[in-house]
Amino acid sequence: MSEAVSSPQAAPSVRLGLKENWPQFALLVLINAFVGGMVGIERTVVPLIGAEEFRISSTTLVVSFIVSFGVVKACANLVSGQLADAWGRKRVLILGWLVGLPVPFMIIAAPSWKWVIAANALLGINQGFAWSMTVIMKIDLVGPKSRGLAVGLNEFAGYLAVGVTAFLTGYIASEYGLRPAPIYLGVAYAILGFALSILLVRDTRDHVRLETAGHARQAAPISFREIFLLTSFRDRNLFAASQAGLVNNLNDGMSWGIFPLFFVSFGLSVERIGILKAVYPAVWGILQIATGPLSDRWGRKGLIAAGMWVQAAGLFLTAATSHFEWWLFASVLLGVGTAMVYPSLIAAVSDASHPSWRARSLSVYRFWRDLGYAIGALSAGVIADSFGLSAAIGSIAALTFISGGVVALIMREGEATSVDLAQKANPPAE
Repeated sequence: MSEAVSSPQAAPSVRLGLKENWPQFALLVLINAFVGGMVGIERTVVPLIGAEEFRISSTTLVVSFIVSFGVVKACANLVSGQLADAWGRKRVLILGWLVGLPVPFMIIAAPSWKWVIAANALLGINQGFAWSMTVIMKIDLVGPKSRGLAVGLNEFAGYLAVGVTAFLTGYIASEYGLRPAPIYLGVAYAILGFALSILLVRDTRDHVRLETAGHARQAAPISFREIFLLTSFRDRNLFAASQAGLVNNLNDGMSWGIFPLFFVSFGLSVERIGILKAVYPAVWGILQIATGPLSDRWGRKGLIAAGMWVQAAGLFLTAATSHFEWWLFASVLLGVGTAMVYPSLIAAVSDASHPSWRARSLSVYRFWRDLGYAIGALSAGVIADSFGLSAAIGSIAALTFISGGVVALIMREGEATSVDLAQKANPPAE
């Protein structure tokens, strides 16, 4: 068993709870804002760099940078939980920032589209390690009673930063061009996030030990393969969460790559595209302050299913209209729906995971969720090249609606125990 959970004793001064750990919690909120800002620098300008500076006419090729990002981030997520348990959360967080430091410089200097694709592979590692650790460390700090709140605050910081940065890069690009000025924000985010992680963050392994020692039932040893199968397929709640996470980021990956090209095809300016690209993640980020705690009180299932359907409505509206005001309203719907879904999914997976292997279960969920970026961007690009941009958006909207139905039919409200899951992983002999 890893060092993070091997000892039944925690440091005497360690306590669980948001109030008891607010300085470290607040620091991690700030750091995740910088993590989100690293993605925000790309939301508005990078697809336009491909289309306008590198003269790429194929939509599939333009969105290839999102495919590289999604595949690498999914794989980084998959190993992040293992590394966190073996090395400690702080070391993995620092490693994520170390890999992310070259990203803005590569985009600024890129002489070809291959550089942008390579930069986004590094960004995928940065996000898979750094964002995963900020989520896991916050859950470690607050304990089992406030998971939704912890996740909501974490995702609020990250996606508000995505939205604000998307707006700022759009504005800066309209004044100074697509490169290099908008990307300087990423340089600042990377340096600040790296420095704060090294100097001020403390590992949370003692908090994991404390929660494990006080858990009602101790988990039997369980392999990563068993955790992967449980989280992916064998447990109905975890399967429902994993498929919904994948589809949620599938439509987000589509919107990342396709929306700027769709809007510019109607003659919309870069500045106004930046507004639309900012509203969606900003609403998503802000509302998670409310939806995270609400999932603690109301349960996860209803918020997830309804949120997927609200997202689908926003996507259908985007595809069916051609005016800025309708697109703005559709962006708000997308933000509201995603805010309902995102923290509820992470909290639902945490509910079903024993503290001793929660990080690994979350890493599997995040693997499937972020693989959606690659699947969404690639499938939307292929559909757009064959049938048009509106068809690509509408197709993803239909899939999002179906995913909400899967949650409504399959997920059961209530917390699964570690013993239940262990028995599914290791069924008794007949």
